Amino acid sequence: MRKLKYFVLISVFLGSLFFLFGPEVIPESSINGLVGGQELLNLVSETDVIIIFNSGGWGNTPLEEAKDFASIIEGIEKALKDFGYNSIVIPYTRTRKDFFGKIAGARDFLNSFKFSSKNLAEKVEFLNEKFPDKKIIMAGLCAGGALVEKTMKRISGQAKNSIYGILAGLPFWYKTFESENLLQLNNNGKDPLSKGEIGPLLRALIKAPFKWVLSKIKGGNLSFGQAMRIPGHEYFWSSPEVGPQIISFLKSKLKE
Repeated sequence: MRKLKYFVLISVFLGSLFFLFGPEVIPESSINGLVGGQELLNLVSETDVIIIFNSGGWGNTPLEEAKDFASIIEGIEKALKDFGYNSIVIPYTRTRKDFFGKIAGARDFLNSFKFSSKNLAEKVEFLNEKFPDKKIIMAGLCAGGALVEKTMKRISGQAKNSIYGILAGLPFWYKTFESENLLQLNNNGKDPLSKGEIGPLLRALIKAPFKWVLSKIKGGNLSFGQAMRIPGHEYFWSSPEVGPQIISFLKSKLKE
């Protein structure tokens, strides 16, 4: 028993050290390969607007699977087309899907995306320097929105004039800075996660494990994140609190 106790204590200690001081893990991502990705750069050179997609959760959901944000990205693309601009969507993957990637992702989350915002800002400034005539839109949901906000703070110099951020459902513990190039959506104050309403958040957290287990029993493929659905924390392009506000924002910035 004593040996087991020491083993557990040592494991916890070493795990804590790794969590605090372990190496950052950069996931494979289209935008992370920009410097050497000539094919992608060629595609970017043929477009007017670059859209950088940041998913919620762990930030590794492909756009085609991001049912909670895909309609907004598609709506932005259509709005840009209506304005006479063609666009390209580049996903930013901030967390690798393996164990060590999740550890690094959790540490980055607790550090307010200090690592990933620096990494993304470097890529965005690279794009701006290489294609100064392009407009760049970073769009993110929930934690992805928080990453966009932190990245916007890091953007320097003239690059700020052609880079825009669209945040949806930013958690209440993140405070945004004032910027004319930043649009924050919170369903007109009806998102409990953005407002910090503890009751609905606790109810969603308590119900989530039961929904997840029931889904598995029925042979479903519901993720735990999807099971923890928070009423009011859903954003759809068709919503009057979402699509029209984004169109108005883009029009004011791109149609001047």
